[in-house]
Amino acid sequence: MIHTKQTRRNFLKTSAGALAAGATTPYIFTANADEGDKPKSKNDRFRIGAIGMKYQGTRIAKMAELHGDVVAICDVDRQIAEKAKEDFGGKADLYEDYRKMFERKDLDVITIGAPDHWHTAMAVDACRTGFDVYCEKPLTLTIDEGKLLCKVVKETGRVFQVGTWQRSTEQFRLACEMVRAGRIGKLRKVTVTLSKNETGGPFKIEQPPAYLNWDLWLGQTPKVPYIKERCHYTFRWWYEYSGGQMTDWGAHHVDIAQWGMGMDNSGPVEIDGRAKFPHIENGYNVAIDFEVKMIYPNGVELAIKDHGRTGVMFEGSQGRIFVNRRLAAGKPVDQLKDNPFPKEQFKLYPHDNFREDRKPFPWLTNHMGNFFDCIKTRNTPISDVVSQHRSVSVCHLGNISMRLGRKLKWDPEKELFVGDDEANGMLSREQHKPYQIEA
Repeated sequence: MIHTKQTRRNFLKTSAGALAAGATTPYIFTANADEGDKPKSKNDRFRIGAIGMKYQGTRIAKMAELHGDVVAICDVDRQIAEKAKEDFGGKADLYEDYRKMFERKDLDVITIGAPDHWHTAMAVDACRTGFDVYCEKPLTLTIDEGKLLCKVVKETGRVFQVGTWQRSTEQFRLACEMVRAGRIGKLRKVTVTLSKNETGGPFKIEQPPAYLNWDLWLGQTPKVPYIKERCHYTFRWWYEYSGGQMTDWGAHHVDIAQWGMGMDNSGPVEIDGRAKFPHIENGYNVAIDFEVKMIYPNGVELAIKDHGRTGVMFEGSQGRIFVNRRLAAGKPVDQLKDNPFPKEQFKLYPHDNFREDRKPFPWLTNHMGNFFDCIKTRNTPISDVVSQHRSVSVCHLGNISMRLGRKLKWDPEKELFVGDDEANGMLSREQHKPYQIEA
């Protein structure tokens, strides 16, 4: 494992984005200190830096605050940053550029709630600087970003949790455990149903507001005039920054599908996606009316579509189980009354991750609690970087097939398309200066 201080020094020396260091308060790094340097008091709390404070970014920082103190807040929108500072007690320091925040010597943990196209750059820099990281889903913008991030997390030894919190809920965990234990017989098909993408446009081109650093918000993506619908929540309906529901809800539900299939370190071998695209100038451009069918090495079919009841359906030779955020249902679930499935038989992750004392949102509180438990133990969290790279890769594969409008062959071991240079060219995207992600 790389020592925190050495990693931080290397980052500040080599990163093109490193800025002049400011004065900070000395602090012992509780997440990766030498044994003799670790604080002895049970009251020591982690010091947290939070990036991206709109919507989910503030929520995950609030959950992290149960385990530490949010002392640094970063957002390219000054109004959002100032509101977040007030929400967190008015004492946190504010930053526009996360790279400046990373120069502090008193941070342990980083939460990332920025738009999708910034996740990998921030996460790579955070790991190389020596921080443990909680990053919102979808983990990456491209498959190649995920390959790099897995490599960096392994090299740096950081604890890395992804915000696919459905793994930390009872019903999703139960469904996956039952499928893996053969309670529906031999698994044949899994269907993931997502909400529909938004449509809209053309939208008005405007001058960016004075409180928003538009160039920094765009980062590695193409430089385009400001349209307010491109940022904040609605960024997800633009392919430049996200992947629509395929990577938004898909990052959650496809992850559960792969977990239940036992394929969370693999992927499909065949992808066949079909969709319509809006083709509206200065308007939302992600797929509409889409469906993707995939075949896995074991012959199981995964279907992903944007119509029907949102959730995941597992179908086997002896029954089926449907699960979403409200329930787990199906005859095998009903049979638990007479044929219980004790939690002692659960095998997917140590079950003490689920604790009754975690309030007010047991799902997200459990998930964040698991992250901080793993920081203390240096164990692998429930939504680790490898499984989440693999899950969101399936979402990216679906989008690539839909955009090309044809069937594709995929090698899940090499993580490359088979004999298809055009498709392999879509595993990454052009990154615009000066915001390229350093390999």
